[in-house]
Amino acid sequence: MKAEAKQDLSLQYICVEPDNFDSDKTYPLMLVLHGFGANMQDLAGLTPVISSTDYVYICPNAPLEFDLGFGSKGYGWHPPRDLCSDEDLEIGVRTLNGFIDEIMESYNFSNSGNKMLGFSQGGGMTYRCGLNKPGLFDQLIGLSASMPNPESLLNILPSEKTQKIFVAHGTSDAVVPLSNAEETQVFLSEQGYDVLYRTYDMGHEIRDTVISDIVDWL
Repeated sequence: MKAEAKQDLSLQYICVEPDNFDSDKTYPLMLVLHGFGANMQDLAGLTPVISSTDYVYICPNAPLEFDLGFGSKGYGWHPPRDLCSDEDLEIGVRTLNGFIDEIMESYNFSNSGNKMLGFSQGGGMTYRCGLNKPGLFDQLIGLSASMPNPESLLNILPSEKTQKIFVAHGTSDAVVPLSNAEETQVFLSEQGYDVLYRTYDMGHEIRDTVISDIVDWL
């Protein structure tokens, strides 16, 4: 696999090409969204474990830079929940939707059968920017995802709920409560989605068992 950091679109990103990449071949996209305080490198290391042959992975840097202290910088799709306004959230959604349009125009991706995976705040963005694109993304993955008030998604849901959704959460998650994932799972199931919901004996993290279950599910 080959990974390259790029700055040719509205967001910085890492593009990870599969083994034996053929530029003339059409590949499905897996869009990978990091959580608050991380960066585009954070989840790129998961890509060879998911599949080294099946996808081209795009791992963008979230647009907002935050000072994490001790000289460390992190990035977010929007401010933390207690500081995030509706306008802040809308700006984040608009930014990511614009980036998705850019990568679909810039790469020879499939027009369907693509995947979106997000961790924590990136999982919330996966729901907000993926559920209204069933023709583009057929599977969505929310890991330890932050999605308060899932009813706010009602206005973006398509009439036909064809996407499959994988929801994973740690039973000891001290950052995003387990109840958040439970509420999201119940909401999506009641709306008619095919949801696989799994909990793990872990905190706010991604363990090997989670990735193994994702691979089996994909």
